[in-house]
Amino acid sequence: MKRYLDFNSYLREIFGERVQRISLDAGLSCPNRDGTISELGCIYCDRLGSGTGAMINRGESIGEQVAKGRIQAEKRYGAKKFIAYFQSFTNTYGPIPRLKELYDTALSPPDVVGLFVATRPDCVNSDILELMRSYQKDHLVWVEYGLQSAHDSTLIAINRGHDVACFERAVHMASGYGLDVCAHVILGLPGETRAMMLGTARYLASLPVKGVKLHLLYVVRGTRLAELYERGEFQCLHRDGYVELVIDFLELLRPDMVIQRLTGDPSPSELVGPAWAKEKSRNLTLIRQRLEERDTWQGKKCLSSTAR
Repeated sequence: MKRYLDFNSYLREIFGERVQRISLDAGLSCPNRDGTISELGCIYCDRLGSGTGAMINRGESIGEQVAKGRIQAEKRYGAKKFIAYFQSFTNTYGPIPRLKELYDTALSPPDVVGLFVATRPDCVNSDILELMRSYQKDHLVWVEYGLQSAHDSTLIAINRGHDVACFERAVHMASGYGLDVCAHVILGLPGETRAMMLGTARYLASLPVKGVKLHLLYVVRGTRLAELYERGEFQCLHRDGYVELVIDFLELLRPDMVIQRLTGDPSPSELVGPAWAKEKSRNLTLIRQRLEERDTWQGKKCLSSTAR
């Protein structure tokens, strides 16, 4: 029995083979760091924009990053088709001609079959979404919004710089353009209870959100969260607690929602804690084992009808 709708299976159903994401760094900034909203950023975000998969590419052109990523992904995974994933910072934060140039370059190789763009919900508008929609004729296109929590009190505490209503507007706007939306959520944010985190799952299930990425809140060097952690003012989730939370969260999502990620993937050299966050394979194994042991699955407790 398949316990959740994983991303690889979703892609195989569409393309009939393995498709691998190539993480890209477009060299863009963020309004929560350049002074437009704030110069501090979110409390967990480091100077690299929390884009650990792309940080090694800083300084290389998009064309160079795509070329290198294709070679690495084919060698490691045997993949023959790829998704251009604009990961670091805010990848719609720029003028339309610049964004079009970036996206066009990333999609120029014929074996790049998808465009995934990670951004903030306060950094999209009709022109940007129309640009993204223009690629749908020949490519799989997703927009990924950082929500992190469906509670305004938490978004204020982490200096997110937008509210939940902004996220909801952005979701409906993208859906109106026929774009698939992925929501990023962080479990273990300061001040959040189990009930609040599960409330975020219920909220997402009620919206036209196609996919979800779950992240563990881990602590990296050079962040304000690290300062709180070192002063003993913040504690990370224990592994067992995180595993149970992930499963509880999955139970409340709609069964048609694609689960793109179940945990974070920190850079070992930057990680302050918890140490177990480095053991991604082990953490995923434990989640799958507990799904079996609890005889549960994604959507088991979902009360929302499929949102369109």
